[in-house]
Amino acid sequence: MPLPFLTADRAFDTSAEDVALPFDDHDSWRRPYRPGPWRVAAAATLLLLASFVLLAAMIIGVAGAPSGATVCLALAGALIAAALRLLRVGAWVSRHGVRRVAFFRTTTVAWSGTSAVRTVQQPVKWMGLPRTVQGQALVVVRQSGETLPPLTTDHNADFLGREEAFERATDAVEAWADEYRQV
Repeated sequence: MPLPFLTADRAFDTSAEDVALPFDDHDSWRRPYRPGPWRVAAAATLLLLASFVLLAAMIIGVAGAPSGATVCLALAGALIAAALRLLRVGAWVSRHGVRRVAFFRTTTVAWSGTSAVRTVQQPVKWMGLPRTVQGQALVVVRQSGETLPPLTTDHNADFLGREEAFERATDAVEAWADEYRQV
């Protein structure tokens, strides 16, 4: 039984009365797609591991070794921060530009600074690992001719096995680029 009112897919449904909702603020940064199941599973696994480390910190602290408990608390904090950052990774858009959020680095390009946003066939990393496969990537070309690393690919943790979702997401980013690059 599909429950479209509980999913983000409803925003991509095209209908004649498709108008912006009051909370549909184009000035705030938004991801034009839902995080994929592989990304969510990895973050959930990190959070589960963090809970075990926190339990270990409590046991060590009660046993009377505060330095060991402090190390475990720091490790759990790092695991939680990594899980939260992993959920933020992806392409984000707003009226101001496009943002590529990677695990350690974020790159923002204003729409006026882009000459093209397009989907291309090229070798892409499989799930962010060093192994490359032939796939599709959404790339941004700056006015200077420099091509940024792919915003997203059809073989990353958001779109592996979800070709339709990849097409919807790339179409949405390209539509944002077409709309705001000319403003």
